[in-house]
Amino acid sequence: MKHVELLEGLGVEAFLLRRSEELEGTDGVVLPGGESTTLQRLLAFEGLAAALTEYGRRRPLLGTCAGLILMARTLSDAGGVEPLGLLDIEVRRNGFGRQIDSFEDELTIEAKDPELARGAARGMFIRAPRILDLGSAECLARWSGEPVAVRQGMHMGLSFHPELGGDARWHRVWLTRCGGERPA
Repeated sequence: MKHVELLEGLGVEAFLLRRSEELEGTDGVVLPGGESTTLQRLLAFEGLAAALTEYGRRRPLLGTCAGLILMARTLSDAGGVEPLGLLDIEVRRNGFGRQIDSFEDELTIEAKDPELARGAARGMFIRAPRILDLGSAECLARWSGEPVAVRQGMHMGLSFHPELGGDARWHRVWLTRCGGERPA
């Protein structure tokens, strides 16, 4: 819901996606945080996993936290989760620790994008995934020297939750890849 609120605050029509038929007519999809095994079960139950994989070949996705896990090529600790393979990265679930280890801290922006480089950036890490291998993805930001934000083609993945801190720059940069006005 926080992603929808943030996108609507940017003047974009957004809604919660529940069925694969709702992908029609959208310009992009945000895969939110949550518990990755639960999210995958929901995607499988609703028949969205295959539809999102196909959709991701044509349209941009933004994955935050568990969404990043689902978008990865490989998981070092799959735990029953089968990623969609839309970002050429390897990820470890809960790589920064358990719920009690959650934190917020400054990020180092690496991207040359003027929108991302504007002002200090902070990340909220809640049972956050750790990016172990960048593959062919571009690192957009790091925390303590480690990649925490990536972009590959039209897709973006973040280990943290910008929507919780109200930092809309990540969504604005991603929206430039959508080319439309109706992300799900």
